[in-house]
Amino acid sequence: MTTTHPADSDSTETEERPTMKAITQQRYGSADVLELETIDRPTIGDTEVLVRVAAAGVDRGVWHLMTGLPYPTRLAFGWRRPRTPVPGMDVAGVVEQVGSEVTRFSEGDVVFGIGRGTFAEYARASQDKLAAVPKGLDLASAGALAVTGSAALQAVEDHGRVQPGQHVLVLGASGGVGTYAVQIARALGAIVTGVASTDKLDLVRDLGADHVIDYRTDDPLDGAKRYDVIIDTGGNRPLRHLRRALTPQGTLVIVGGEGGGRWLGGLDRQARAILLSTISRQRLATFVAKEDASHLERLADLVEARAVTPVIDRHFSLDQTAAAIRHLETGAARGKVTIAVAPHATQGLQQ
Repeated sequence: MTTTHPADSDSTETEERPTMKAITQQRYGSADVLELETIDRPTIGDTEVLVRVAAAGVDRGVWHLMTGLPYPTRLAFGWRRPRTPVPGMDVAGVVEQVGSEVTRFSEGDVVFGIGRGTFAEYARASQDKLAAVPKGLDLASAGALAVTGSAALQAVEDHGRVQPGQHVLVLGASGGVGTYAVQIARALGAIVTGVASTDKLDLVRDLGADHVIDYRTDDPLDGAKRYDVIIDTGGNRPLRHLRRALTPQGTLVIVGGEGGGRWLGGLDRQARAILLSTISRQRLATFVAKEDASHLERLADLVEARAVTPVIDRHFSLDQTAAAIRHLETGAARGKVTIAVAPHATQGLQQ
């Protein structure tokens, strides 16, 4: 389809602008609502940069914003339809243009981070939500680094407060957040147990997990082993089971959540965790990940030190975005799924 639309709903410029190919959605729903269209390139603010997108990661957050579920999501992003019709947050690419007050980047810089409408040839991003691509990392992998990598970093370091020698359990260790959480906890000197399905245990071992558990045959929360920190990446296990597997003063960190229906979507479990934490010696935490340069730069340092490596399951082209999200929905992905927007993104280009 070649219909031209404004790049986002707050665009007021009427003069003819350069165009780009982008994935758009005009309503909430399944991957069927996604279309490849030609639209205006976005305009940037004074503290923003325009990124020529090489690659963009796909994660559960993208799915939630596409479907508008759970319903409280729509309070921030548009009740009847998305305020920003181009989905995508993860981004890696080259700075094409900088705003008048941008001081951290210049045209031609190779960056990764969190943008707005990144399933497109160009996307806008705040300079404070970007960092330089780690040396030696290809752009396709960098496109899968920011959103889930930063969430994992904050879960393990900021909220889990993982220390050397602690026993850490990562639920969902083969997923987007989980693959990063295993590596970051190991980099901090923890003894890590990763939980995954049978066909993904080899991946979790390769990430450096000291122990692996197949959740299809064994219950990691049966209380036979207790952990200092549990990182629950998008799970829906009852809090009483999670607490049973914690040491008396252990820490549970809930990263997102699934299930719980259209209205709550797991938010009730997170709220109960916060309340229980006020009356328990165990610390039960949940959080909304910060989107800032300091965490991205810390993540980049770990990548350059070879302590963390993005795990890429599959690359899809821009016109295959709907297929990429359907693949994510199956739960079969090992690590991250990415959209390779630029032809060179998966051809080993190193920075």
